[in-house]
Amino acid sequence: MQLSKEQLWHRFQKHFTDFPALGLAIDVSRVNFPEDFFTQMEPRMQKAFAAMTELEKGAIANPDEKRMVGHYWLRNAALAPQPELRQAIEETLTAIKAFTAEVHTGKVTGAKGAFKNVLVIGIGGSALGPQFVATALGQPATDKMAVHFFDNTDPDGMDKVLAQLSGELGQTLAVVISKSGGTKETRNGMLEAEAAWTKAGLDFTKHVIAVTGAGSELDKVAVSKGWLRRFPMWDWVGGRTSELCAVGLLPAALQGLDIDAMLAGAKACDEVTRQPDTAQNPAAQLALMWHFLGDGRGSKDMVVLPYKDRLELFSKYLQQLVMESLGKELDLDGKVVNQGISVYGNKGSTDQHAYVQQLREGVLNFFTVFIEVLRDRTRESMLVEPGVTSGDFLSGFFLGTREALYEKGRQSITLTVREVSPFTVGMLIALFERAVGFYASLVNINAYHQPGVEAGKKAAGTVIALQGKVLAYLTEKKGHALNSAQIASGIGAHDGFETVFKICEHLAATGRVKKTAGAGATGGTYAVV
Repeated sequence: MQLSKEQLWHRFQKHFTDFPALGLAIDVSRVNFPEDFFTQMEPRMQKAFAAMTELEKGAIANPDEKRMVGHYWLRNAALAPQPELRQAIEETLTAIKAFTAEVHTGKVTGAKGAFKNVLVIGIGGSALGPQFVATALGQPATDKMAVHFFDNTDPDGMDKVLAQLSGELGQTLAVVISKSGGTKETRNGMLEAEAAWTKAGLDFTKHVIAVTGAGSELDKVAVSKGWLRRFPMWDWVGGRTSELCAVGLLPAALQGLDIDAMLAGAKACDEVTRQPDTAQNPAAQLALMWHFLGDGRGSKDMVVLPYKDRLELFSKYLQQLVMESLGKELDLDGKVVNQGISVYGNKGSTDQHAYVQQLREGVLNFFTVFIEVLRDRTRESMLVEPGVTSGDFLSGFFLGTREALYEKGRQSITLTVREVSPFTVGMLIALFERAVGFYASLVNINAYHQPGVEAGKKAAGTVIALQGKVLAYLTEKKGHALNSAQIASGIGAHDGFETVFKICEHLAATGRVKKTAGAGATGGTYAVV
């Protein structure tokens, strides 16, 4: 459906909605839904509103683990269904602010003086949210502390970060984040960090705090070793919705960001998106557009294009929030549906020199979510051409790209915000959290569990156990060179020949076994010498 300029203007006037209290506007006019689409979807949308109301009241939303889902309470503790939950939220926020003040005033210091760096050790939701916020809101010239991340179990990646902290570990505060305390990537990062501090002649326990569940493995370590502080994670907050609890608020506060404003932005968005008027609910509009554009089964990818450098990690953050929440094999009735929405993106106008060529002229397997930021700088801009600033060009590239895509039948949603501020960031986080919940209701899936993630963890554990058997067998056969098939047969891994080969290649590359080339790509032999 290609409209004339006049028709598109009338459609824009009808489907552009401003939310002044949020500093947000949403434009769905460039989505080609029929005029009766909202009417057709209204019964299902009202059902989604009702499901969300029950969720916020404390209904069991994660039946796999018999858990409530309460990330909405984090920015409005009065909504929590039990007094002890309200108290825990409020006391934790107070504790975060108190500890942060002690660090910033020098009451709590490292071995070499006042803390100047934060090293966040986590993965998934325990890193993506803090990374997004740190990038979006950080001001290196004025931040209270510089933030660094161990967000994987890649030794080289950790070495790179440690090199940036060289000579400053005595002024670096490590924050280890893991709800269960058993996440191996985070555990490995903690051990690598501890080894680095020890090598530098420093007491790691005087430079580290934990954010974890009460009684978890990590909690026990922090207690037994006398770490500086412990902050709670609750089983009713999922990792991908944890940015506004201690997981994200503590690193942000230490960096010097305004966490009260972030919470206020999220709370304000919740209030707007809680009311059941679909036409005046931006999260409901987002969810309905996702449903229409993907035929209710995620048949189109979502390309997130914020025209702002500070929001470049937003698509990475949304990948987990959206894909882990909506990527499900079964619906609530146990039917195989293989639902999900793939998310990718970077930032404009960088992407105009990358993949926008394909978006405009290639395979039509996507829709775009543009994010427009009206304020481009806090100070006055110079002119790069008569009467034109760099920010004017950024705005022009956004409008031009959106128009160029529409001319080729590429559909898009546009979110407009006034500026990138703590309030705006909190609002955007809450907006997409609510949209994900609504969409899950529309397609009848559970957005709040992640069985696929657990399956991957179990499979990794199986590989690590198999590696132990390979090393033990080669040690037993010390001096004998064996190929991977012989090793697999020797340890009884008759259905794991490929995995054993990969393990042997890894062990050889890391110097733990010696490889001798043989016939063909898989004919090499391995030995402990």
